[in-house]
Amino acid sequence: MPSGDAADEAAAADRRLVEALGRGESDALVELMRRNAPWLRGAIFAAGVAPDAVEDVFQQVWMTAWRRAGSLDDPRRWRAWLYTLARHAAIDAARRRRRSGRLAETLRAWLGTRRCESDDPPRRLALAEAHQRALRAIAALPEIYRQPFVLRHLAGWDYRRIAETLELPPATVETRLVRARKLLRETLGDETR
Repeated sequence: MPSGDAADEAAAADRRLVEALGRGESDALVELMRRNAPWLRGAIFAAGVAPDAVEDVFQQVWMTAWRRAGSLDDPRRWRAWLYTLARHAAIDAARRRRRSGRLAETLRAWLGTRRCESDDPPRRLALAEAHQRALRAIAALPEIYRQPFVLRHLAGWDYRRIAETLELPPATVETRLVRARKLLRETLGDETR
């Protein structure tokens, strides 16, 4: 019986926190995240999200919960509502991953078709090697950095279009591009020594 009482007390505490979240109290969000993190991460992973993307989807779910907390009519339905948010975020993540697979195919095609122009054969060879080394470094970037980098620097897209396509805030696109450039400088710097 104590376990039933403890479960009831936990459910009542969750309801109070959800009501506070609906009023915009950020401390309630922090506590709800702490209390629900283990099962929510598990639900996201179980929905088929790649292990390296679980944390990003987890954060996305909580941002959505924060923005939409006022739309939850019945605080007793909190877990079901949160699970639904997680399921939708997992579906969105799968779509983005499929898009990134197409992006990787485009990059592989680009790798095979670009040529280095020069009349001097040794110079042409050096340019081709440097070009291939740079493209291998780009291909090796973590997906979250590679996607915006390729769209910006190989496809020539502007930040707004990248943000819309990847469903990210423009500031996140900019941050990821800065990180991608830093990683490339580190990688290519190591290879040229």
